[in-house]
Amino acid sequence: MQIKKPMTIVFIIGIVMIGVWGWMFLKGRSSSNLENQRIIHPYYGSIQTVITTTATVLPKNRLEIKPPVNGRVEKVLVQEGDMVKTGQILAWMSSTDRAALLDAARGEGQAEYKKWQDVYKPIPLLAPIDGQVIVATTQPGQTVTTTDAVVVLSDHLIVRAQVDETDIGNIKLNQDAVVSLDAYPDTKIKATVDHIYYESTTVNNVTIYNVDLLPQQVPAFFRSGMNANVDFIVQRKNHVLLLPVSAINKRGDQSFVWLSSSDKSRPVMQEVQTGISDDKKIEIVSGLKEDEDVLINTKKFSLNNIRTGSNPFMPSRHR
Repeated sequence: MQIKKPMTIVFIIGIVMIGVWGWMFLKGRSSSNLENQRIIHPYYGSIQTVITTTATVLPKNRLEIKPPVNGRVEKVLVQEGDMVKTGQILAWMSSTDRAALLDAARGEGQAEYKKWQDVYKPIPLLAPIDGQVIVATTQPGQTVTTTDAVVVLSDHLIVRAQVDETDIGNIKLNQDAVVSLDAYPDTKIKATVDHIYYESTTVNNVTIYNVDLLPQQVPAFFRSGMNANVDFIVQRKNHVLLLPVSAINKRGDQSFVWLSSSDKSRPVMQEVQTGISDDKKIEIVSGLKEDEDVLINTKKFSLNNIRTGSNPFMPSRHR
């Protein structure tokens, strides 16, 4: 009997230690589960889907003002950035004959030079449209031909976007868009689709279509040739129920979320119908109410636990 008593004590101690270890293990796993999930609530807000692409700032109509005859520029009356009206004189020039005559008269004295200036009038270069001067680099005294542009005008600046062939079907006339320049990314410029080209071009083996957008307001820092990004607004919904995309789980065609149960012991799977989505949030069409507690995972979990009956919020094991 003296030999069995110590063995009994050892056996009891072992049972107690196993029980304590098991309790601590389960408690640790439970704490870990709580740390790996948090409760959020659906909320009402606005959501929109967009098509994002690159673009370039260009003049809608780029008009080069060329001289009617060969000759010499005598005076340029405008500079880059000036706004001009139709019929405004942009520059004065002399034909080749007038320039040669004036040069000869200048050698005979100021009076003779002024006489021929009055008799042989210079040629005015006029603005045919209202617009802005975007190029005015020709200097007085420079010789020009009928193929040289003395001044270049633009009626107004537009944004020309390149849209992939897979997205062009979602672009419509007068569609809203938001433009941001690479040089000024914090400034968002509202624009509308003005023209959709029917002829495609190929860029890096990708078929694209050009789309012209009209900015609602042209900022002072807009310049021809600037690079930009455009977000075409395809769909927009206001005051709809939303959740973060990460809260939605998929199994086949079924979408569902996990709800916190009343006793907090085990999550409840709730099927939902979803609508449009952006990269961060998704519309909940049905299946949820604003006051329900939705569990969202902070780590990656395995949905295989659903079939085995174990807690679906246990971290998955990678084999």
